[in-house]
Amino acid sequence: MSMQDDQQTILIVDDEPQVRELLRTGLEAEGFHVLEAADSRQAMEQVGRQNVSLITLDLKLGGEDGLKFARELRMARNTPIIMITGKGDAIDRIVGLELGADDYIPKPFLMREVVARIRAVLRRYVSSATHASAGADSADERFAFDGWTVDIARREVHDPAGERRDLTTAEFNLLAVFLHKPGRVLSRDDLMDLLKGHEWTPMDRSIDALVARLRKKLEPESERPMLVKTVRGVGYVFAGSVKRL
Repeated sequence: MSMQDDQQTILIVDDEPQVRELLRTGLEAEGFHVLEAADSRQAMEQVGRQNVSLITLDLKLGGEDGLKFARELRMARNTPIIMITGKGDAIDRIVGLELGADDYIPKPFLMREVVARIRAVLRRYVSSATHASAGADSADERFAFDGWTVDIARREVHDPAGERRDLTTAEFNLLAVFLHKPGRVLSRDDLMDLLKGHEWTPMDRSIDALVARLRKKLEPESERPMLVKTVRGVGYVFAGSVKRL
């Protein structure tokens, strides 16, 4: 196995060459293998050719929309995304998190902060996957609800039509938590504790964004959810009829 095989690969997506150079230099000094892309087309080509561990993504790619790229990537792959952008508007941060970004760092940034955030997100993904696997009652644990089927060990979700639905690591882990505790009202603190591996911060509202993303993939009308319901002032409850297979 070559040294590159042992390295985690970071894809930098930014239309500013100076920013890409700064990030490349800092990340390579920390032992990462680094790829670059100046636009979404180049980024998709890199992701298609390489096993990318994490992507840093500028919100504005010249005349392109970084959020559009994030949306397309999330539909195809479960690759961690950290948005690094000069836009400081809180709405952009919220939209980015709802689309599946794992963290958000505004420009100008400190390189040591970027490295720390990247390592934290990578640990989170590995730890989340390990915890979800270890938390299963059996190797072949499967659930069904409202025509949907979920295979915990294979980490597969199929809709009532039998089509496979792709969920991110965080979305799948959240669904697994709900399936293990159907009908029980879970506060945000409960969910944060059960979703071990995530480094939540005080007053963290990204759990709400995660629930919103899961709803969009499960609910015919995510604005009027029937499966993941909000219990005002408390948290959430999975209202689907769950059975083990």
